Amino acid sequence: MYKIVLIRHGESEWNKKGLFTGWVDVNLTPLGVKQAKEAGRCLKSNDFVFDISYTSYLKRAIKTLNVILEEMDLMWIPVIKDWRLNERHYGNLQGLNKKEMAKKFGEEQVLLWRRSYETPPPKIEEDNPYNLKDDRYSFLKKPVLSECLKDVNKRAVLFWKEFIIPDLKSGKKIIIAASGNSLRSIKKYLDNLTDAEIIKIDIPYATPMVYELDKNFKVIKWYYLGDKKKIKATIDSIKNQGKIK
Repeated sequence: MYKIVLIRHGESEWNKKGLFTGWVDVNLTPLGVKQAKEAGRCLKSNDFVFDISYTSYLKRAIKTLNVILEEMDLMWIPVIKDWRLNERHYGNLQGLNKKEMAKKFGEEQVLLWRRSYETPPPKIEEDNPYNLKDDRYSFLKKPVLSECLKDVNKRAVLFWKEFIIPDLKSGKKIIIAASGNSLRSIKKYLDNLTDAEIIKIDIPYATPMVYELDKNFKVIKWYYLGDKKKIKATIDSIKNQGKIK
């Protein structure tokens, strides 16, 4: 049996404000740091150890991972950064308030932009202040201007097959710290969820999600570590971000 931990970053500054974030590189809030510390302590108290860790190119995920590893006295293990673990690129919505967009376009449209598998938001425009020309993505053959979840799923599953399966085969214990949509993509793949089913999935901040896999890397079971009521409250708060009230 193989075991791996997936964890979403702690609350970010734009999560707190209810803004579409995407590839904008915002920081954690003090609460987000606290959440990451609690996650690290939870993992340590449940006797988890790791040999290698993975995260995205975004500081909210990187910092979450760093805090977790510090709490676990594991800052010495390798940290591999891969852009394919980035959050979904929200195009021209980046920096806009979800509730305000719901008032303007309706909750159904905002839900479609946030959760639809095949419907991307409008491409980011050239003069958008969050259309950042960032050296960290200079290797990409063409710039990413907008993504639907299907796009994220494609890159996240390629990452999983390229890095995670070989690491698991070699006996490494792994933690992945990433964003909501990159983790939802991995979850869709592992749980064999339909396009319709994944729309309903929300992943709470800084909550260890443990997957146990068989010898063929099929899911035996998965579960969250932590207080169930607190986890549910966090998921509900995330669901409500795109609602008017």
